[in-house]
Amino acid sequence: MKKAPDPVDRHVGHRVRVRRLLVGVSQEKLGDALGVTFQQIQKYEKGANRISASRLRQIADMLGVPVSFFYEGAPRQDGTRSDDAPENAVEAGPHDVFWTSQDLQLVRAFQRIGDNQLRRRIISLVEAIGTSSAPASPDAPE
Repeated sequence: MKKAPDPVDRHVGHRVRVRRLLVGVSQEKLGDALGVTFQQIQKYEKGANRISASRLRQIADMLGVPVSFFYEGAPRQDGTRSDDAPENAVEAGPHDVFWTSQDLQLVRAFQRIGDNQLRRRIISLVEAIGTSSAPASPDAPE
């Protein structure tokens, strides 16, 4: 019987995938840089294969982040999340594992906006749209 991937391995793999996509590196390019196949990168990203410490250091260097980036918000044995995430980090939710290409496209475009005031206004707009399109709770007055 096949054992399910460890939650920490899945978390680290997911963080590798998200960072790789944010910086625009393909699985094939990352694999070539590491001397492995793109299929191996897929297995790392799904948590099916564990990433060794030395390999994780190579990935971190390639993707321009510290190794600790991959562990931010990782699940602990007691089911809680690690508290080493930066103060301004968004709390990971159940949907965090399922970033779509549209999510990443939006993040990349947002990162290119240099005007901080405009960025805050965009955040307010998106939050307002999200609130207005959210289904009403049964207890909410109409």
